[in-house]
Amino acid sequence: MDRVIFGDNQFFAVNHMSDEKSRAQAMRFKDTRAVMDVLDIVYDLGIHTFMCTTHDRIAEVCDFIRADKQRYKDFKIYPCMPYAHKYANAVTELGIIGTLKRFMPGSILGTVARGGMAVAKQDFISMMKLLVDAEMTMFKGLDIEVIFLQNVVTDLLLGLGMKDFFVAFTEHVKEKYGAEAGFITMNMPLLLDKLEECGIENPIISSSINKIGFRMSGGKHLYETVIQERNFRPIAMQVLAAGSISPHEAIEYVCAQKRIQSILFGASTRAHIKQTKELIESMSWKENRS
Repeated sequence: MDRVIFGDNQFFAVNHMSDEKSRAQAMRFKDTRAVMDVLDIVYDLGIHTFMCTTHDRIAEVCDFIRADKQRYKDFKIYPCMPYAHKYANAVTELGIIGTLKRFMPGSILGTVARGGMAVAKQDFISMMKLLVDAEMTMFKGLDIEVIFLQNVVTDLLLGLGMKDFFVAFTEHVKEKYGAEAGFITMNMPLLLDKLEECGIENPIISSSINKIGFRMSGGKHLYETVIQERNFRPIAMQVLAAGSISPHEAIEYVCAQKRIQSILFGASTRAHIKQTKELIESMSWKENRS
C-alpha cells in the first residue's frame, strides 16, 4: 500500500465538526467535474491511491477515469462498502426485494430469486456476496488492490460476534476480484483480536488514529501499544480529528507511530493537499532516521 491515501468525505458533505462546512462542500461538489478537478490535483501531486465509498456519484468518477486510462494509468481505487445511506433510503422507498432488484447485477429475475431466497433463509453471507458484486460493477476495469468493509457493518458484526462473515468477505474479494480485504472500524484493538481468532493473518485495518483519541474506542494508549506490538497493517484515518489538531502536530504524532503503513486524509484545495502530503513525507523521513 502507498504511504499516502486520499479519501472522499469532503466530496459528499461529510464533516464531523461543522454542518456549515458540510453544506458548503455539498454546494461546491454538486457537479462531478468539480470532484475530478480535485482528483486531478491529487494525482498530479503524486498521490495515486483514492479510497472511496460506493456513493452513486462515485460511479460517475469511475466513468471519468475509465474514459482516460492513459491519464490515470497509475490510479488505484480502494472501494469501501456498503454505503449505508444508499441502502437505507432504498429499503425505505422500495422494501427489501425492491432494493435487491434495484442494485443487483445480471438477470433481474435470477437476481431477485437468489436475493429473495437468501433473505428467506436469512443467509447473510450469500446476501453479502450479492451486494459486494453489485457494488463492484461501478469499478469494472479499474485497478483495485483492496476492498474495504465499512465500519457501520464491521462494528455491527463485531458486536454480534459474527466472525464467519469476516472470513467469507475476505475469501470472496480475493477469489472474485483478486483483491485483499480491508476493514474499517472504530474499535481497532477488538477487531484485530477477532480477525486473528478467525485466522486472518496480517489484516489491513483502517481506523481513527490521532493525538487526542478522537473516535478511538479503547483509548489512545491502547492503540499505541497494539500498533507497536501486533502484526497487522494499520491505516490511520481522521488524523486531524475533524480539524481539532493542527496539520503539523497531527502528522507528527501519526508518523511517530512507526508501524502505521498508510495515512488517509481528505482535503478540498491544492494548498491543503500539498501541505499535508509534504508533511507526511517529511515527518516519515524524519522518523525513519531517528
